[in-house]
Amino acid sequence: MIKLTRRQFTGLSGAALLGLAMNHPMRHCSEVAEKIKIGQIGIAHSHAAEKLATLLKLHDAFEFIGLVESDQGLLKAAMDSNDYPGVKWLSEAQLLQTVGLDAVLIETELADLVPTALRCIEAGLHVHVDKPMGTSLPALEKLLSRAAEKKLIVQSGYMFRYHPAFHFCLQAVRQGWLGPIFSVEGVISKAIHRERRVRLAQTYGGGMMLLGCHLIDQAIALCGEPVKVHSFRRRTLSQQDDLYDHELIVMEYDKAVASIKSSLLEIDGKQRRQLVVCGSNGSIEIKPLEPAVVHMTLRQPACGFDKGWQKVDLPEVSGRYDEQLLDFARMIRRKKEIEFSMQHELTVQKVLLQVCKDE
Repeated sequence: MIKLTRRQFTGLSGAALLGLAMNHPMRHCSEVAEKIKIGQIGIAHSHAAEKLATLLKLHDAFEFIGLVESDQGLLKAAMDSNDYPGVKWLSEAQLLQTVGLDAVLIETELADLVPTALRCIEAGLHVHVDKPMGTSLPALEKLLSRAAEKKLIVQSGYMFRYHPAFHFCLQAVRQGWLGPIFSVEGVISKAIHRERRVRLAQTYGGGMMLLGCHLIDQAIALCGEPVKVHSFRRRTLSQQDDLYDHELIVMEYDKAVASIKSSLLEIDGKQRRQLVVCGSNGSIEIKPLEPAVVHMTLRQPACGFDKGWQKVDLPEVSGRYDEQLLDFARMIRRKKEIEFSMQHELTVQKVLLQVCKDE
């Protein structure tokens, strides 16, 4: 087993994941000169409750102002639950008119993500927009363009961008350890209860929009924009609902192929979630994705790693969204550049919408 020291890992990975290489994310709050005043709009997104909990945990970096939810049914359920204890509930107008407000997390239903984010951008606020970034490429392009004009940050909610396992893989590819890449294979699945399937069919359509988008994002980060894209979508329980519950996409490149599979039927699917990247000099396997287990095999040694099969022990992750939101703070305070370009965001969205079109 190859074990990277924290210093070695941060050296390989660069400043973006410095926070993951230390003992605790709260150590990095000193990077932010003052607390960022932040609110959240929406609780419909599946990441909403955990994202808010992370914000509240990172209290040295953020001052949480309040939470907005316009759907009365969701609001009542939230107020009756234990997911939002002691939270101040506001209207959107109240939140956006808060003196000194810096940023907003957007955690609405899929179709409302980008329109809500645009209202915040027009109000002069930085936004974190959960994934995937809406259902319209022109709408996303407008959002990103307006943010650039106003010099505001738009951070996308693809959390694997901030995971040390994926960052290790990306650095290995960029630094040529694996040689030219010829294959990327990803699987990200779970089993969805019958009650949720109807709602998901109406909002996300299927597993690729809901889950597969995370690995599409990674494949494009590794290989760039594909030359051609093919999709295979199945409604396994079509007599029951309209959910695309078994999907496969294939992205063609000049000298590589990337395939991403997502099923909403697989029992204990989280255990088999994986990303495998293969090149002429070796491969990296991340399986499962969370908590990540990483193996690498090399035909010839590279960057201090021996040839052959080896486990790579990376720094622990203290929380799924900790480093992502701390990086949001760093970008707001101009301590670093935006991690992923506008072109990357648009390419991911273009491919995702192309492969999720109704047949």
